[in-house]
Amino acid sequence: MGRTSQTTPRQPHLPQGTGRQRTATESTDLQRERILQAAAALFAAQGYAATTMAQIVRELGVTKPFVYYYFRDKQEIFETLSWRPTVDCFTSMDFPEDDARPARAKVAEGIERLVRATLDHHPCAVFPYREPQVYRPEYVAAQRRLARHFYGKLCALLEQGRRDGDFDFGDTMVTALAACSLPGFLYTWYRPGGRLTQEQTVAELSRLAWRVLGMR
Repeated sequence: MGRTSQTTPRQPHLPQGTGRQRTATESTDLQRERILQAAAALFAAQGYAATTMAQIVRELGVTKPFVYYYFRDKQEIFETLSWRPTVDCFTSMDFPEDDARPARAKVAEGIERLVRATLDHHPCAVFPYREPQVYRPEYVAAQRRLARHFYGKLCALLEQGRRDGDFDFGDTMVTALAACSLPGFLYTWYRPGGRLTQEQTVAELSRLAWRVLGMR
């Protein structure tokens, strides 16, 4: 089943296109993506502090005004890269209001979505874990609102599942945080093209998370 926007909090305004760009078109969207992809590779390889706008410009083979047309500064690029996985991960427990499946089924699917979103957005999904000091207070506040939304949904489903006899755990929030921390630590060991395929990694981490949740 697909997700529903009705259960998702309105995304807060984050800096996007705050350079000289005023109107987005298909062409400008493609150029923005070029910049983001080049910057993501540099941030992943050498970190935020060691990456400069000059390096991003050089990697693209363009001029600085070209990049500044689309982005205000390096931090905006970094936050844009980080925000996409944040939204996908923290809306992974959103289901349509008419989804009548038991809580167990929704939790199982939501955890799998969370892990898959983390891998789909690698390496950008792990930037907040690697360099949490980079983000502006406004960004952190927006991220926390989405996190509260996610854990509110998950905890409600866990408690319903426990009433149904499908889960065995103690403190609800501690259990939810422990289970969802598993994909967060991917940055310490996961590498694309490693021994496990992406789908195998999704399956392994999902099963581990379900065990932490006490899924029967």
